[in-house]
Amino acid sequence: MRIWRLLGFLFTLAIGLGLGLYLGWGVLAAQPNDTSPDSLRADYRADYVLMVAEIYQHEGDPDAAIQRLALLGESPLRRVQEAILTAQQLGYARQDIETLARLFQALQTHPVPTVTEMP
Repeated sequence: MRIWRLLGFLFTLAIGLGLGLYLGWGVLAAQPNDTSPDSLRADYRADYVLMVAEIYQHEGDPDAAIQRLALLGESPLRRVQEAILTAQQLGYARQDIETLARLFQALQTHPVPTVTEMP
């Protein structure tokens, strides 16, 4: 009698686990949404611009930085300005804000192509 209860419990457990996996990974699985970088919140945009600034700091290629910033839409200079303001409001490290400022200065002296000129 006791063995049948144990087997019944294990069978029920296996059915529940299998059904849960089937529903969770198959039928009701979360669908990925394709979003563009220009739909990011301001704090995530600031993080993205900071990453571009750090790459620029190592590469020294303003054209590559402009192309990366073009994914955010609008003017690259405007996005860097917004990132600096957001970074200051959120209390980013002084070194990060200086990195953003160096990118801003580099973009000011570099001719920024219009959106139609970008690949």
